[in-house]
Amino acid sequence: MSASHTFLKLARQLHLYIGVFIAPAVLFFAFTGGLQVFGLHESSRGSDYKPPAWLAVAAQLHKKQTDVLPQRRARPMENAPPAAAPAPVVSAAPSNKPAAPVRHPLPLKIFSAFVSLGLFVSTLLGLYMAYRYTRKHVVISVLLVAGTIFPIVLTLI
Repeated sequence: MSASHTFLKLARQLHLYIGVFIAPAVLFFAFTGGLQVFGLHESSRGSDYKPPAWLAVAAQLHKKQTDVLPQRRARPMENAPPAAAPAPVVSAAPSNKPAAPVRHPLPLKIFSAFVSLGLFVSTLLGLYMAYRYTRKHVVISVLLVAGTIFPIVLTLI
C-alpha cells in the first residue's frame, strides 16, 4: 500500500467521522439560516406578525450562540410629547453625489434560501451514505448522537 493510498484512506475516514459528528449542527444552521433569510424570526414595527417562540430562540442560538432573547426597548407612548428634533444641518455646498441605485434583495434572498435547502439536503444525503457505505454503523451512530448532544450540553452551560 503506497503512502498516497494510506493518506487518502485516512482522509476519507476523517471526512466521514467529522462530517457525521457535525451533521446535526450543519442541519440546524442550514434550517435556521434559511428561515432567517426572510426575517421569519423577528417582527417588524407596524406589523402584527409575531414569530413563534421556538423560531426566535433558534435564530438567537444561530446568531449569538445563546438562547437568551434580547429585551426589546419599549416604544414611545402615543400621547407623549415628541422629543426635540435636532436642527437640520444645512450644507453650504450642494452635494454632487449621485443617488444610490435601487437594489432588489429578493433574488439574492431566494438564492440564499436555495443554498440553505441544498446544504440541508446534501447533509442528509451524506448521513445516508455514511450508513449505507460503511460497516461501522455503531461508530457512525455514536458520532451522530454525540454531535447532537454535545452542542445541547454546551448551550446549557
